[in-house]
Amino acid sequence: MSKPVLRPSFALGGLAAVLLLTACGPDPDKAPTTGDEVKERAIEAQTARKRTGAEVQDRVLNRVVHTVYLCDNGERLSVDFDNPREMATVRNSSGEAVDLYQERAADGIWYRASNVELRGKGVLATWSVEGRQPTECRAVD
Repeated sequence: MSKPVLRPSFALGGLAAVLLLTACGPDPDKAPTTGDEVKERAIEAQTARKRTGAEVQDRVLNRVVHTVYLCDNGERLSVDFDNPREMATVRNSSGEAVDLYQERAADGIWYRASNVELRGKGVLATWSVEGRQPTECRAVD
């Protein structure tokens, strides 16, 4: 029996494929070791395209958006803005929750129920509870 003969074109093609495949993967010797390196690598790896203003607006208007506010009086508010239902659920530091209903604001946000109100614009908001001084809050999440 004769031995199979390797043709140079097949051998070179196989070698080229192996080289290409090994070049595509991450270099195991350069794996991130610190938190900053991991974060930098994650940022570089992001491939999502930037959304247009209309896409961002559509996403916000048709989803529940979660935000955390820290207030001047020390209170921490966790707020779920349920835009399709035009409501917001506010949970305070004690875990008590209240549902607020969206009101038409000239600018920014305005949600209220019988004795509470959340108004704001951008990252700033005012939290008002009947019988207490209103407090200024800043979104942190």
